[in-house]
Amino acid sequence: MVFVNGKFCKNPKLAIANDFFFPGPKMLGLNIPRNTTNRVGSTVTPVNVEQILGLNTLGISLARIDFGPNGLNPPHTHPRATEILVVLEGTLHVGFVTSNLNSGNRLFTKVLHAGDVFVFPIGLIHFQFNVGKTNAVAIVALSSQNPRIITITDAVFGLTPPISVDVLTKAFQVDEKVIELLQKQF
Repeated sequence: MVFVNGKFCKNPKLAIANDFFFPGPKMLGLNIPRNTTNRVGSTVTPVNVEQILGLNTLGISLARIDFGPNGLNPPHTHPRATEILVVLEGTLHVGFVTSNLNSGNRLFTKVLHAGDVFVFPIGLIHFQFNVGKTNAVAIVALSSQNPRIITITDAVFGLTPPISVDVLTKAFQVDEKVIELLQKQF
């Protein structure tokens, strides 16, 4: 057996059409709106190498993001991919923060409407927030078959074992009760 990027690499002579397929008009399809009644008000439906084995080594993937009113795709990063987003429905406030090494943590932000496109460079913290009064839907494409995601709040406040309260109170310059409250939420 040969593994590439941690995934089994099938002999091309044994490949079938389903190795390159993700079902559409069924429960999994990207045409199906997702439930957004969760703590952030959004749901991401990924289509990457986990769903389509034929994407392995091809350097691409995509996802559908459904937003309820005031729904948020929280600040996160993809350490392996640049992301390009197109709004299909609704109004999104999007943005990313540059690295503090080059330009001093600058925020690039824009309000997008249906048909608008925005790019989030590889590895930078970014977000999308539904500022409209109705649901919003976006499709994103990523420059990796396995882009991974690091959600900032989950990574900082939702760890087991947790980061020390002493470390976080000093880092965020807040009272330890604030940190403890945040850790309980994640």
